[in-house]
Amino acid sequence: MADNYASAVRAGTMAAGRMLRDLGVRELVESSGEPVDVFGAIYQLGLPLMLRPLQGLLGVFLPAPMPGILVTTERPMSIQRFTAAHELGHFAMGHRPSLDDENNILRRAPLARAQDIEFQETEADAFATAFMMPRWLVILHCQRQGWRTDDLIHPAIAYQLSVRLGASYEATCRSLERHNLITGAQRQRLLSVKPRELKVALLGDYQPPNYRGDVWRLTARDQGGHIAGSRNDLFVLQLEERSSAGYVWNVDQLAASGFAIVRDQREAIDDEGIGNPVLRKLTVEPVDAPRGHLRMDERRPWSGDAAGSLDFEFDLSGPEEAGLSRFERRRILEEL
Repeated sequence: MADNYASAVRAGTMAAGRMLRDLGVRELVESSGEPVDVFGAIYQLGLPLMLRPLQGLLGVFLPAPMPGILVTTERPMSIQRFTAAHELGHFAMGHRPSLDDENNILRRAPLARAQDIEFQETEADAFATAFMMPRWLVILHCQRQGWRTDDLIHPAIAYQLSVRLGASYEATCRSLERHNLITGAQRQRLLSVKPRELKVALLGDYQPPNYRGDVWRLTARDQGGHIAGSRNDLFVLQLEERSSAGYVWNVDQLAASGFAIVRDQREAIDDEGIGNPVLRKLTVEPVDAPRGHLRMDERRPWSGDAAGSLDFEFDLSGPEEAGLSRFERRRILEEL
């Protein structure tokens, strides 16, 4: 086991890379557009996992009499996923038992406590970061969204990256620094902006009952992707609309897919142009849409001619509830 912070980070990162390779995660993620499925990886390894409302803990790793993991139900999905990845790191690196609270799992200081003299928690934390947010996946999302490396210093961009990675905003910002995509000073500036501020800015004058869920900004670049979120999430669809030529987005298809429109507005893209497309901003919330497929077409209502479409798969059944993980439940049902 590592005897200093730098070697602990290196050991955890390398162990995560090996497991990602051995499980074929990169090929699956690149083809599906989904985030790294931590719970699916745990199931694939045959490692028992249960979710419970743990008192004061985020997760537990027990190596004996047989290895097993517990994860809390009392946190958002991003924290559940990071906790599960942290406990998976303990398993992958042959660690001793660990009862993990926020100090363990969300530890950021480069110094181990007296009882962590072997840097076990640092290794597991580095494993979780590298497993959920490998550099190649960050670059993949940047390519899909048209973001340059310089764009990652903007809080709104870093936040949208975090929801696509299935990670918290803070963990994403720290991962960007670890990948040398931003500096320590830029990470500090990103973290000075709270996710709630970013959600409020994106939602405009719409005020939801609470801001516990994430707010996704979806554009034509999300075509063919996979949205993995939670039932409290909101979505701001920003799409060009050629209304001057008679083409409008078929919002009835949103309702058919289980979404309700809570805000609808159009903005000029070019105030000086005549007949140019406008930007249609649709803020929608899931009403009865835990999992499914959304397709929305831009058409001329009288002729049916199509000018464009937005098409993606979604799973909004998070966060994980008590019992088995959603992945394991679905596998059991498929085998019946």
